[in-house]
Amino acid sequence: MIRSLLGRSSVVAGAIALTGALPWLSGKDPALSLLRARSAEQEPTAEALAAIRADLGLDAGPVALTGRWLAGLLRGDAGTSWVSGRPVLPGVVSALGVSLTLMAAAMVVALAVALGVCVLRGRGAGAALLASVPEFLLATGLLIVVAVWLGWLPPYGWHEPRHLILPAIALGVPTGGLLGRLADDALRATLREPWVTTWRAAGFPPTTIAKAAVRRALPALLPQVGLVVVGLTGGAVAVETIFAIPGIGRTALGAAESQDLPVLQASVLIPALMGVIVGVLADLARRGMLGTALTGAALMPPPPGNPGRSRVLSALLAMLLLGVIGWGLLRDPTTLEITSRLAAPSPSAPLGADAVGRDVLARIGHGALATAGVAALVCLAAYVVGMVVALLPALATSAAEAVNALPPVLTGLVVAALYGPGVPGASLAVGLVAWAPLAVHAAALFEEARAAQYLTAERALGASERWIFWRHVLPAVAGPVARHAVLRLPANALAIASLGFLGLGAQPPSSEWGLMLAESLPYVERAPWAALSPAAALAVLAALAVRLSTGDPRRRTRTPLRPSRPAFRTASPTRPPSSRSGTWPSSAPLPAAPSESPYWKSSPPPP
Repeated sequence: MIRSLLGRSSVVAGAIALTGALPWLSGKDPALSLLRARSAEQEPTAEALAAIRADLGLDAGPVALTGRWLAGLLRGDAGTSWVSGRPVLPGVVSALGVSLTLMAAAMVVALAVALGVCVLRGRGAGAALLASVPEFLLATGLLIVVAVWLGWLPPYGWHEPRHLILPAIALGVPTGGLLGRLADDALRATLREPWVTTWRAAGFPPTTIAKAAVRRALPALLPQVGLVVVGLTGGAVAVETIFAIPGIGRTALGAAESQDLPVLQASVLIPALMGVIVGVLADLARRGMLGTALTGAALMPPPPGNPGRSRVLSALLAMLLLGVIGWGLLRDPTTLEITSRLAAPSPSAPLGADAVGRDVLARIGHGALATAGVAALVCLAAYVVGMVVALLPALATSAAEAVNALPPVLTGLVVAALYGPGVPGASLAVGLVAWAPLAVHAAALFEEARAAQYLTAERALGASERWIFWRHVLPAVAGPVARHAVLRLPANALAIASLGFLGLGAQPPSSEWGLMLAESLPYVERAPWAALSPAAALAVLAALAVRLSTGDPRRRTRTPLRPSRPAFRTASPTRPPSSRSGTWPSSAPLPAAPSESPYWKSSPPPP
């Protein structure tokens, strides 16, 4: 616990130090940025810039300024804004309240979507594919269709509860799809554990087994829920920007663009501290649910997986995506045809033309590498880093929680300040935070896998820890985390696209899909095909990733809560079966039977 607290504190301190040095790391004069933010008409004379430096103490350097800010923070003073001159803390706290309200509403939507994905199971592919739509794209679509075309809800602002509906849906649907797929994967693995067979044979009702299965699968999901809560609070920058919501993410983005250092530091510190607190609570809840099973070697051995593949649907999606990309690669994405500006789809331009007359199909093909290819590399790197970091649980839980509190947009600002905006910087910014959820997931699974009861027998037989790790522990963790990593592939691609959407990623005339979408949005009512084409490409990529990460539920090893034909019959649940009817499972101990069940009152369960 001490090492974990030290790790969390060091990561938070590092984030504050890096944020404090951002104006100097960018190579841009912070006095010039502040002068433009305060008054765009004023001439940037040497006297005016020198006055700003002297007033704010910029000549003292980032270390002195950060130390002075931290000293004031200990007294409850977060400083004053360099742009507006107002106290920082009240404004940041107000923005945090807005983000917390939006997060709570989005979590309600997310839990409803996750429940639907789990309940539908084999019929939930459509819900999962819908949940793969990018947040900023879903927000834009809801804004245009529901608010502008239909006029059902207000498009902008934060004045009444109606303003909460559209952004909550835009944030909650993709989040619910991710949580639902992770929960469904955990429940399927739990329902293949030996104790489920024993409880079914003993006559427990399906509802009792379902409750026990949820309780068994929930501990591995709690850290992910904590990460989602923090991510929805501080990472909803694109959605807050689209709907003009004065949340903490939008506040941090505006402060970073204007180099308002006190506001930026407070906007980074509060989500980081929130990430630490939520992470500690989630870890304590997980350990409380598992109880002494973690230290008593009483957990079940990991069941063999049989993920399967929907070969037909996956092949169709892959062929569709590769066909469009290959067709686009044969065309020229840079030719400008002013006469074809915003032209509709035609034989000469199958997907139409953009605002300057470029072929949309050609841009889709040539932008695939900058979007899908880079996202795949980021996904692979995040998987490797997450698995390595997870071997050190204290580092995985401390560093990952604090890093997850930093949205990719903020890290994109830091990387753009160091290297300039572009695809390499955007991919590095996403990669710096993409490993955190995988590391937390892998750390929880490593801890549970090491506590499996059958490993005690392996050690008693003389097996070394290295042999146990490579033969049993690593295979039990690598598969679920790999499926999680593939499930994150569209999220990484969409994070890179969102940085391009906000101007922090690829720059014109690049054909990156997020940049294409951002360039086409002003003309979406006149030429919707220019925006729908990159959006559809992102959706197909997300659908393919969902299919590859989950497979075809009909090909999975299904474990129903009550079989149609029991493996054996006994006159009493406490009497061992005869040799003709079968044997009791002996690969793992039974979980504690519910006290209200009548089956175990007369005598203890059979061995």
